Amino acid sequence: MRKFHVVSPYEPAGDQKQAIDALAEGFLRGDKYQTLKGVTGSGKTFTMAKIIERVQRPTLIISHNKTLSAQLYREFKSFFPDNAVEYFVSYYDYYQPEAYVPARDLYIEKDASINDEIDRMRLAATYSLMERRDVVVVATVSCIYGLGMPDLYKEMRVHIEKGESRTTHTIAEELIALQYKRNDAVLERGNFRIRGDVMEIFPAYMETDEAYKIEFDWDEVAKIKRFNVMTGKTIEDLDETVIYPARHFVVPHELLVAATERIQRELDVRLAELEAQKKPLEYERLKTRTTYDIEMMKEMGYCPGIENYSAPITGRKTGEPPATLLHYFPDDFLCMLDEAHVTVPQLGAMYEGDRSRKQNLVDFGFRLPSALDNRPLKFAEFSAKLNQVIYVSATPRKEEVKQSTQVVEQLIRPTGLLDPIVEVRPSEGQMEDIYNEIKKRIAKNERSLVLTLTKKMAEDLTDYLLGLSLKVKYIHSEVETFERVELLKGLRAGEFDVLIGINLLREGIDLPEVSFIAILDADKIGFLRSATSLIQIIGRAARNAEGTVVMYADRMSDAMQEALNETKHRREIQEAYNKEHGITPKTIAKAVEDILVHEEKEAEETAAVELAVLKKSANLFVPSQRKKLIAALKNEMAEAADRLEYEKAAVIRDQIRDIENQYGT
Repeated sequence: MRKFHVVSPYEPAGDQKQAIDALAEGFLRGDKYQTLKGVTGSGKTFTMAKIIERVQRPTLIISHNKTLSAQLYREFKSFFPDNAVEYFVSYYDYYQPEAYVPARDLYIEKDASINDEIDRMRLAATYSLMERRDVVVVATVSCIYGLGMPDLYKEMRVHIEKGESRTTHTIAEELIALQYKRNDAVLERGNFRIRGDVMEIFPAYMETDEAYKIEFDWDEVAKIKRFNVMTGKTIEDLDETVIYPARHFVVPHELLVAATERIQRELDVRLAELEAQKKPLEYERLKTRTTYDIEMMKEMGYCPGIENYSAPITGRKTGEPPATLLHYFPDDFLCMLDEAHVTVPQLGAMYEGDRSRKQNLVDFGFRLPSALDNRPLKFAEFSAKLNQVIYVSATPRKEEVKQSTQVVEQLIRPTGLLDPIVEVRPSEGQMEDIYNEIKKRIAKNERSLVLTLTKKMAEDLTDYLLGLSLKVKYIHSEVETFERVELLKGLRAGEFDVLIGINLLREGIDLPEVSFIAILDADKIGFLRSATSLIQIIGRAARNAEGTVVMYADRMSDAMQEALNETKHRREIQEAYNKEHGITPKTIAKAVEDILVHEEKEAEETAAVELAVLKKSANLFVPSQRKKLIAALKNEMAEAADRLEYEKAAVIRDQIRDIENQYGT
């Protein structure tokens, strides 16, 4: 069995080693919950990789959005080139869930565009978990949605061994039961073909263009080869191989027949209820749809929306949780929740949103009551399924801290840079004070950020400072996407000195030129001035050795006090470490263009994971597929812009232009 081995030119630095040691030892002694509290720029991802290497357990890493998941997937792929690093996110390019709006008597049919490459990567994740233990799966919250029973998934695999008595006909029957399709013309992923006494099978989960060739000598398996589909060249001769299902939701025929009987019984009971309630429309609607689905399952072994019947098919009782990706992991796995302060609440919110939508479908005769059990896990069910957890966050919530047996801090940056000095000043006279602070920074060729609470405040303040002959611009959600990219570049390059915005958490990821941040209305209660937001805003000034943050307020709010205490605590530890090791903090001395090139490269590499997935699923020479791909890319671009990831949005825009220039619109 392969062991996890981190490949990196770096060794643990700063306080990374103590964080790795403490968390790994905590895991090995059986601590259920731990927290890694690491400041931005301290190398939390590297620490996570070294913990995995130390504990040698299959690991699930959950992130709260696709972009961060793609970035983590790329980083862990580079850390573990010899191990199985898998990517498990929603496989829809576009998804409109089935819904009914009673107020408008509007039924919205499910409409989805499934991305074949992401579907393959999801299957590759479960395949790896079935076959080996050196597996890291990077996932979004889609990992808590129903996936089909792992026991059935494993039980229905086809095992082929050299020398055994089998025929092309018997293996073909088994593959069809696993939802593989026969296509003797073209060998594609999820298909098989038969040519005389040779059968070729292209598993649905293979990462590269590799498939299996089975050669028969009458009724005996004579040879098994793994070969390249494109070149036909043999890669390896095998004594045996295993083929897993082409879909996660597969059921043996006899089980499916028994399931249709259960569905019919549930239908009869529900129809009686609707008749008693004098609902003839709902009665006919449910009867017609469900009867059709039952016949489809009997004849084809499948039907559109079969996941809505997952409870009766698998024999689950009402209210029992579905099987999910978590059920494919062995009992001793490690779960890491990245950006836990966002990810944990998101996991908790999935069930209620899904339930309210499906309840309307059941009430108005579009689905059987058992459809309610095709759902994401409730948070309590998710927690119960976890073995041991490490929360990873720069600003963990009180809930995670309270739950953890230990909170391990990682506060030292390899650059030696400190968290900034933070001051609180009265709001009276704040404009004059801000003007003076900005002038000091301009004299040193440094930049400033000013954070307001509303768009109008940002615009009005910009006009005011322009009237004082300062070079100022504002940025908010109504500013065009690619204009925002140019604004950030302009700030770094010194085209203007002050940027005014509302949040700026996403936009100032790496701004070493910024040495002053002004936070207006710091004492107001709300998300934008919560302790978590204030701590993250303060962190934006931690790239400059002269970093200073001023909170303008008329009183000291609890959130402000917490942010001040946390920053003071971090700074004291960082100063002590620098003094002990003779480190003098220095602002990152990179040319602006170098920083921009680096960020664009990061954005390109992160986007490449998702864009490669999209592009692999389409033949660009086919106009309809090209049109579908461009629509999916535009959707990705819009989502990136909504998340304020402008470099990534620009990369996708360029990809769209390249495709249109090369192949036509």
